[in-house]
Amino acid sequence: MASLTVPKHSLPSLLHTETPKYPSSKNLPFLHKSSKSQFYGLQLSNCSSLSTPSSSSSVKGSIFAKVNKGSVPPAFTLKDQDGKNVSLSKFKGKPVVVYFYPADETPGCTKQACAFRDSYEKFKKAGAEVVGISGDDASSHKAFAKKYRLPFNLLSDEGNKVRKEWGVPADLFGALPGRQTYVLDKKGVVQLIYNNQFQPEKHIDETLKLLQSL
Repeated sequence: MASLTVPKHSLPSLLHTETPKYPSSKNLPFLHKSSKSQFYGLQLSNCSSLSTPSSSSSVKGSIFAKVNKGSVPPAFTLKDQDGKNVSLSKFKGKPVVVYFYPADETPGCTKQACAFRDSYEKFKKAGAEVVGISGDDASSHKAFAKKYRLPFNLLSDEGNKVRKEWGVPADLFGALPGRQTYVLDKKGVVQLIYNNQFQPEKHIDETLKLLQSL
């Protein structure tokens, strides 16, 4: 009786127990649709396949600020504590310190604002303006500025639109708006980015060092 010879290359099509090349998505919980990561506010949605970054730089690009040293940040126009529109372009021709902070009246933000106030004459001597930005409304800023006699503009970024456009990273796994300071030179180019949520006064020290060297 003649025997049946099956070519080796056709075996996979006949054997249904072949081991899958990649693990099933059922075993990969992080691939579920609309999954979210709270790391620096990074959100992953509609993930359908596993991808491995080719290098750590691709991961950094996802979570680091969009505005970098040497770049010109996105323009903005926001209301100050008196309800007046203030544009970033208003400060062209002089250095400007733009600092994003979590909220009015919180301990760290109050300490930071008062430190900027106490060093304000030094900033003026360096020819620089100081601008604080948070998501609080104009009335909150007005009360905050009046209570602590703040001599500089506090701008209301309701909805955190500018914060998002500048790519200011969040802290505590996305639960707390970040505290980040930018120093722009006379041409509007970023010369320093300083981030420190828990040592607010260091923002003043670092910015003054740079401004005095410009």
